[in-house]
Order: sequence, then C-alpha cells, then structure tokens
Amino acid sequence: MFEKSCLKREAMPLLKLALLLLLLRGVTPVCRLQGIVQPPELTKAGHFSLGGIFTFRTGYRGSVPTFQTLPDPPKCLNINVREFKFAQTMIFAIEEINQDPAILPDHTLGYKIYNSCGMTNIIKSAVDSTTGQREIIDEWNCTTADTTLAVLGHSASAPTVGFARIIGRFQIPVISHFATCACLSNREEFPSFFRTIPSDLHQSRALAKLVRLFGWTWVGAISNKNDYGINGIATFTQAAREEGVCIEYYQAFEQTGPVRELSKVVETVRYSTSKVIVAFMSHREVKVLATELYKQNITGLQWVGSDAWITDHSLTDSEGHSILVGSLGFVVSRAQIPGLEEHLRRVHPSQFPHSQFVRDFWEDSFGCSLSDNTSTQRKPCSGYESLQNAKSYFTDVSELRFTNNVYKSVYAVANALHDMVMCEEKRGPFYNGSCADPKHIQPWQVLHYLQNINFTTSQGERVTFDQNGDPQARYELINLQHVSSGTMHVATVGVFDATLPRERQFTLNDMKIVWSGGSHTVPVSVCSESCPPGKRKVLQKGRPVCCYDCIPCAEGEISNITDSVECFKCPTDYWPNTRGDTCILKEIEFLSYAELMGMILTFFCLLGAILTSMIALVFFHSRETPIVRANNSELSFLLLFSLTLCFLCSLTFIGRPSEWSCMLRHTAFGITFVLCISCVLGKTIVVLMAFKATLPGRNVMKWFGPAQQRLSVLAFTLIQIVICILWLTINPPFPFKNMNHYKDKIILECALGSPIGFWAVLGYIGLLAMLCFVLAFLARKLPDNFNEAKFITFSMLIFCAVWITFVPAYVSSPGKFTVAVEIFAILASSYGLLFCIFIPKCYVILLKPEQNTKKHIMGKTKDIQY
Repeated sequence: MFEKSCLKREAMPLLKLALLLLLLRGVTPVCRLQGIVQPPELTKAGHFSLGGIFTFRTGYRGSVPTFQTLPDPPKCLNINVREFKFAQTMIFAIEEINQDPAILPDHTLGYKIYNSCGMTNIIKSAVDSTTGQREIIDEWNCTTADTTLAVLGHSASAPTVGFARIIGRFQIPVISHFATCACLSNREEFPSFFRTIPSDLHQSRALAKLVRLFGWTWVGAISNKNDYGINGIATFTQAAREEGVCIEYYQAFEQTGPVRELSKVVETVRYSTSKVIVAFMSHREVKVLATELYKQNITGLQWVGSDAWITDHSLTDSEGHSILVGSLGFVVSRAQIPGLEEHLRRVHPSQFPHSQFVRDFWEDSFGCSLSDNTSTQRKPCSGYESLQNAKSYFTDVSELRFTNNVYKSVYAVANALHDMVMCEEKRGPFYNGSCADPKHIQPWQVLHYLQNINFTTSQGERVTFDQNGDPQARYELINLQHVSSGTMHVATVGVFDATLPRERQFTLNDMKIVWSGGSHTVPVSVCSESCPPGKRKVLQKGRPVCCYDCIPCAEGEISNITDSVECFKCPTDYWPNTRGDTCILKEIEFLSYAELMGMILTFFCLLGAILTSMIALVFFHSRETPIVRANNSELSFLLLFSLTLCFLCSLTFIGRPSEWSCMLRHTAFGITFVLCISCVLGKTIVVLMAFKATLPGRNVMKWFGPAQQRLSVLAFTLIQIVICILWLTINPPFPFKNMNHYKDKIILECALGSPIGFWAVLGYIGLLAMLCFVLAFLARKLPDNFNEAKFITFSMLIFCAVWITFVPAYVSSPGKFTVAVEIFAILASSYGLLFCIFIPKCYVILLKPEQNTKKHIMGKTKDIQY
C-alpha cells in the first residue's frame, strides 16, 4: 500500500504538466491586438523604418466617454500647415539619406507618419508605430512585430511625456524636435528620450535674464495647465528670483478647459499692475487669450514668450494678433536646408494617393475640390494646380528653425544606424565585442548608438547629445515686429548661448526692437520705482522684495548705486554731499587771514600795535616832562612794550594751527599779559606808596624804589614763565581736528593738552588783575590833580569784565569763533589798558601842554621824587 501511494504522488506533477501543455495548444496565441487606431497617414517601406507623430490638424471635437463602450475617435478640425511641413521635412531628409551613398550604403530608410490629434490618439499612434497592427503575433517570437526603430515627435511636450514614458520602457528611442519640457531630461523616467531642441531649463533661465536685462522686475506669468507650462514657469520663477525679478501673479489654463479658467486669467491681467506677461504656452492658448484680451480692450502689454508660440504662423489668424506686436522670445537658431524648398513645391496629392489629409490640404490651399461630389461648394480642381509658384507659409523656407530640428532628428537616427551597420565584428560595443545583426536590429541597440552620436550636418552644425539626451543650448532672441492677417515679420535682435561663460551668454545686436503696440520706447514694469543714489530700499511689509519704499540715507551715510539696499558711512574726513551719493572732503574750518573776520581781527591787532608804538614815541619824545616822569617812565615804557606784544601775540591765533603756533599762542599770551599786568600792578603800588610817603614820619618809598619795582615785575613774570614751562613740558597744546562739534566740518584748533595748565595761566592772570584792581580801587580818592589810580581802576574794571565774560563765551562758542572770542578778549583788554592809562596822558602832552607842569600835577602837595 505504501509503494502504491508513493507512485501516485510521483505521477501527479507529470499529469499536471501534460494537462497544461494540452491546454496551451488549444488556446489562442499569447500576443493579441487590443485596439485599432487610424493607420499611418504617410508611409514608405525601407530596410529600416522610422515612425513620425505629428498633428496635422489643430483642435478637435471628441465624444463624452461613457466607460461602457470604446469612445469614438475625435474629429480633428483646422489644418496645421506647420506640422505638415515638419512631416514633409522628415520625408525629405529620409529621401536625401537614401540617395547618399555615404550614409547607410545598401540600406534604405522607410517611414510611417501618423496624423493624430488629441492626447489619446497621439499616444495610441506612438504605441502602434512600435507594435504594428497585425492581429496575431506568433507566440514563440513576439519580437518580430512590424515595429519602427525610433519614433520622431511629438511637437508638444504633454503628449510626448505620455508616450515616451510608455515606449521608453521597451528601450525604443524617441526623438523630439519641439518638446522642450525640462521634465523629459529625467533619464530614470524617460530612459530613451532625445531631442534636437534645448530643454526649457535653459530657455527659462534665458527668459529670466531677458526680463532682468530690460529692468522688468515686476511681471505676470501665464502657462498651459500641463507639464510643459507648469514646469517651464516653475523653472522661470526660480531663475527670476535669482535675478531679482518678482512674479506678481501666476495663472494657468487650457484651451479645452472650462471657460471660467480663461475668464479668471483675463480678470487677473486686467487688474494687475505689471506690464509684462511671460507666457509659457502653446500657440493655441496664446491665440485664445490674445483674442479675449483684444475683445475686452486690455492692451499695452509687453509679451515675452516661449518658443512654442513666438514664431507660430497660425497666430496671424487670431483676432487679437495686433496686441502681440512687440513680443520677445527665444527660439532655436535659423538654418538653411538646401533642396527643401524644391521638395515642398513638388508635393502633390498623387504622391500620397491614400492620404486624405493631403487631399484636404490641397483643396484648402487652392480653394478647389478633388472630389466629384457635386454637393461641395468649391469648384472642381483643374489638375493644373501646383505649389511651384505658390507663395505660402508651407513653401516659405526663410525661417527654418524647428523644421531644422526635424531634419537633424532624422540624420541623428540615420548616423546611429550607419555606425551600427558599419560595425566590425570583435570591435563592437556589445558582449564580447559583438555587433548588431543588420537583419534583426533591436531598438535598444539603436538607443546605444544614438546616445553616442557626434556628427556635423552639411550646414556645419554639430549634433550631439549629453547624458540626458539634450543638445547644446543656443537660442536667438527674436522680436515680433509686425503681425497682420496672414503675415508675420520677426527680427533677430540677440543671441543666448548656454555653452559660453555666464557673463558672455547673452548678447544683443544693433537691430532696433519694436515694443508693445509698435512703440520704440522700452516699457516699464516695476512694482516700485528705482531708488536713486542717496537713498536705500526698505521692503514693504507683506509684499515681494520688488516692492519697497525709498528712504534717504541716514546722516553721514551715502549710497552711490541705484537700488541700494543699504547705506554706508563715509570715512572720518569725509561727509556726504547734498544728494547723499558721494563722500566729499569735509570743509576744514579755522580762523584764516583770508576771511573777513580774520582780516578785521588782524587789522585791529596791527592797529593796536601801531597805536602803542606811536604812544611810546610820544612818551619817548616827552620823557623829560613832568607827566611822563610823574608816572614812572620806566614802567610806562615797559607797559607799552608788553601791550605791543599783547597785540602782536593775537596774530598767532589766526591761521592754520600747527605745533609751534599752538604752543606759542597760549604761552606768549600768558607771559605778555602777566608782564603787562605786573607793570600796571607796579604802577598802582607806586601811586599808593608815593602818597603814603607824603605823610609825616613815613619813609615807605625806600622800600619800593625803582629796583624793587623792576624786581617785582620780573618776579611776577617769572612765575608765569615757570607755569608755561611746566605746561609745555608735561602736556603741551597741539593741533587737533575737532569732528564732534560739526558733522560736516572739521574744525582745526589747538587742543589745550593739559586743561590744568591753561586754566593755571588764566587764573594767574586773573589773580594779578584782581589784586591790581583792588589796589587801584583803594587809591582812587587820593588827592591829586592827575590821579593815575582812577585810570588804572577803570582799565582793570574793563580788563576783569572782559575776562569774566570770556569764560562762558569761550566755552560756548563753536569752531573758529572760539579763537575769535579769545582774540577779542585779548584785544579788548589790551585796548582798555592802552586807552585808560595812556590816552589821557597823550591828551595832556599833545593838546594841553600848559597842564604838563609840575605845579599843575602836584597841586599843593609836595614834590615827590619817584
């Protein structure tokens, strides 16, 4: 029993395997066609077949899906001549390659070109080009389907993203001439995608540089509501932020979307303050938006566009084409393709007998009907219609930009296939140096060679791809200078080359730019006007960085550039000018001989010295007269000498301070004034002693004779000299730049060095002056016809009054007026002494000589010998 059960267990797997084989033989093959799509519009057989996905008609009407049955195919509407021109350029390039023995010798290229509109139809056509339409594929070899080795297209990014993601999983190359979405550079998501047009990454950055170049820091942004538009604007926004450009608003919509989305965009534009619109859209959305803006009279806007619409000829059919005049945008470089015009002019329906589109195109071009149906309103075609002499956008080859990309795409695949078939065994790129079998080429092998192509076209343009399948980025900046119904004139006004260093990437030529509305003045689009030099920007709370207020720089600061974000302080010796944009040397202030005040003070200094000298001459001439002798002629001459020095020492206070003048002015002033006051004090003491000596029993004069008088003057003066020597030794005065009193001036003055020394000098002078004043005051009522004590009292009163008022005036006077106050005090006190003591005597000597007698001077008192 055990052996039987074991045999049964061993036989069960074998029975199951046999049953599975029988079932497999009875079922249908494993590869079955899941759907039917519209067959290729244009086909031609060849050793190697290329697929082409184009949209010959713009716009479509589709049925609403019920999700119960397969939806009907969409009905395509308006003819898109540009797309048909792309397809014919692909055919021209293939035929040119087939006739060139240098490329793919003994092999020919064929094509399957699909005319698809609507996202679903485009993706179906792309998948069909890689799988074919045979209903049954042998289950033992699913790879022998009627496939193309590469797919060229589509012009739009959104459908290209859709089918490139699908067929990329099968390593079938997709080469686009117009899909610019930066998202397609993602090799993980799109491993087999290539393109002959630069990525929007470069275009977005170029657009950001463009708006910044013309000072447009406040712009609006509008895009398609798909990957192309959203990714393009996202890159532009980031690049714009780096360039200091702010986005006022961003709106997205689709031509086929709800009407409310378009209305929202129009309302946003209407109430915006920016005058520049960066439009990352297809020509379909631009036409719809421009028409709506035109209808609502929203004009005066500067358009900056992406390459998807900026040169699209179909814009000329738009009702609002006039508001697009002046638009700027980047497009790929213009090229010449020899022989293409002749090829386009030879196009005829007879070349493509199975193509309904070619018949429709022909009828639309010549306004006739190729159908025998009498119901048509068009006249029958005569058969003599030809494009040879026709002037149309289809035959125009003056602006071959994206058309040249189609041409390069075909040659890129051809060169990859050429390198593959010319591979030498044992030197190939595959396992053990093997090469691809030309009779059974696999798409992944084409992908390998395509990644590594590097060739130059007959026009001298180098074609290569980077690791992301992108070409080198080079654009021309074009200006839409004229747009009318059926015509468009563009001018190249600059170049952007991403391969150059950053500072040399963008250049403008000498071509005049036409701005919005046909104006020749650069429009202004800023949130806030530029802050001129002398002011700085302060951001407005809660608003973008481009919105700011301009406020003047703080005191002592400048900004010397436009739109400065901060001000900086001027160096110590400098001060801002009135505009606040330049630091200028501060005005240097000191009491100069050249200014009016300096001249006046110099005049009075010299006048005082001259008057004193003249009085000395008068006294010297009358030295034997009683009035001179009675006043101690020796002290009088010494006093006149000291007054002369006082007047002259005032001159040391005028002029630019220097080390010697600073030390001289205060010490000379202190010593000469002490000498002067000492003489006056001596004369006062002499008067007192003289009258005291007339009293009986008094012999005072012997204690204060001429020798004692000289000695007292010398002693008083020596004390001041000692004080000045100590001052100059310990901490002498020095020239000093005072920048604290005035912010915009430098006051050149003499710093005291040691304030104690200065106030000690002044204090000593004041002490002697007060002593002299007290003694003179005591002697004022002594009997004498000519009592000198009265005059000394008056002179000391003036002296003390001047110097008492000097202290607060000196402390509070600013700048050079401090020096002027000091000079005034010296002059006033000196003139007071001169006039009070000597003018009365000069009056008697010169005008009243009869009073200049001993009898008149002494009266009844006894003659006193001094």
